[in-house]
Amino acid sequence: QVQLVESGGGLVQAGGSLRLSCAASGRTASTYAMAWFRQVPGKERECVAAISWSGENTYYGESVKGRFTISRDNAKNTVYLQMNSLNVEDSGLYYCAYTPRRTVIPTWVAYEYDYWGQGTQVTVSL
Repeated sequence: QVQLVESGGGLVQAGGSLRLSCAASGRTASTYAMAWFRQVPGKERECVAAISWSGENTYYGESVKGRFTISRDNAKNTVYLQMNSLNVEDSGLYYCAYTPRRTVIPTWVAYEYDYWGQGTQVTVSL
């Protein structure tokens, strides 16, 4: 089992920034990819960013390119999502996800991820 714990969500005004963190623990693989997904009521869960084990390869959803940055610290088993220039459409429940596969080229496909955190709420106000 792998446990994922997100933190850093909250309420922020449009144009502001937030930094999300996700710490992995338990029986983590020697290498694994991580991702951040966003869930909005009535919509499918959307991958906003994903990162390979080395951190060299990343994926960003079109709506967040140039504003969000995913990074990781493997010594701390932690992945981060720096979110800048936030807008109201960025509001949602943010989940981090883990897969021991796709460790070189990260995937944005939800079913490829085996473990999920409990989610952290991000609310952007006008």
